[in-house]
Amino acid sequence: MTVPPSVTEPGLLLEAAPGIWVALHQRRVALHGEEWFAPHQEPAPYAPATREDLAAADGLPRWRAAELLAGRRLLRALLWARYPEAAGAPVVYRPGGRPVLAGRPRIGISISHDQGAVAVCAALDRAVGVDVQHVPAAVRPALLRRCAQGRAEEWARLPAGRLTTEFAWLWTVQEACVKAEGSGFAGRPWQVRVRPAARSGSWGRYTWVSLRDRTPLPLSVAYGAPAPFPHEPAEQP
Repeated sequence: MTVPPSVTEPGLLLEAAPGIWVALHQRRVALHGEEWFAPHQEPAPYAPATREDLAAADGLPRWRAAELLAGRRLLRALLWARYPEAAGAPVVYRPGGRPVLAGRPRIGISISHDQGAVAVCAALDRAVGVDVQHVPAAVRPALLRRCAQGRAEEWARLPAGRLTTEFAWLWTVQEACVKAEGSGFAGRPWQVRVRPAARSGSWGRYTWVSLRDRTPLPLSVAYGAPAPFPHEPAEQP
């Protein structure tokens, strides 16, 4: 399959684990209300959005449309790089909110956005979840107690600067795991137990990896054991 000339390979394309591919791009955010620079205004590792992608963004607030299209275009660049046969497949959603590629159920995908950062993940015959986060300015004690259940005192002893960074890594692990499960926030991500500075671990049937020293922002990936996806009904975006 010939790659269109408008496609550029993601600048940061990593194999988080064997067969688990991740791409990351940071977009500039216009700090004027909710305005975001549209993806096409920046030199970026993107592939063109499909008609289905544009239709999904139509009618959304400008910042949300730009965010959605940034994720879709980076996803398509990753697919062109590793799974070109699926690069044009429409993105649809299962009832629990998991994105899937219509007609390509064997390729698991996940997309994450945070304040201009976009991360995507794809793998063959695996459920995957990816999450990227900026380091927060502070962490509220109540939020720390919820997310670090069973280890809150250990986390609270960290110096303030390290605590905010480690909390961002913790959050990416928890979000990646429930995304891989397909349950999202309803999956109670705070039940995923993570120790400070941990690089990998497991939660139920899912393995997670934090890409420390490999990405400029906290980014974690979770994935299941190799198994073809079930053919579940999907909803259009």
